[in-house]
Amino acid sequence: MKSLPYFCRGDVIRGFGRGSKELGIPTANFPDSVVDNLPADISTGIYYGWACVGNGDVYKMVMSIGWNPYYKNTKKSMETHVIHTFKEDFYGDILSVVVVGYIRPERSYNSLEALIAAINNDIEEAKAQLEVPEHLKLRDDNFFTSAPSPSSALPPTSASTSQTIMNGR
Repeated sequence: MKSLPYFCRGDVIRGFGRGSKELGIPTANFPDSVVDNLPADISTGIYYGWACVGNGDVYKMVMSIGWNPYYKNTKKSMETHVIHTFKEDFYGDILSVVVVGYIRPERSYNSLEALIAAINNDIEEAKAQLEVPEHLKLRDDNFFTSAPSPSSALPPTSASTSQTIMNGR
């Protein structure tokens, strides 16, 4: 996938309400404006990379891009699980991510337990892959230090933050 690493950011919106509740694996969801701007060569599947909420620290992440066959979604989504325990939700905050690599295609599962086991395997794979020096260096990319502050107002003529798509620095 020639578009990797892929840099993007947007507002965290409410998703399907199942990440934390059903799976015990909370996710941050991007609005359609971010999902719709994915490069064509980034296919659906499970990816790993780096994520930063607001101007906070950069953490490892795993992301599902697609329709989540187990749930039979009718709308394509980008659901990011930041590998860190946050004290509270961060809906409305800016999430900046660098999608670094691909783990596997989307697939359906026979049970919720099998889905959870697969996600936990994806998390372990992401943790390992992100220790590779070429991937580790992206944690310190200036993309994260240039993240817009949630308190900074944009001029009325500027695109809203949720529409800011970046691929590069």
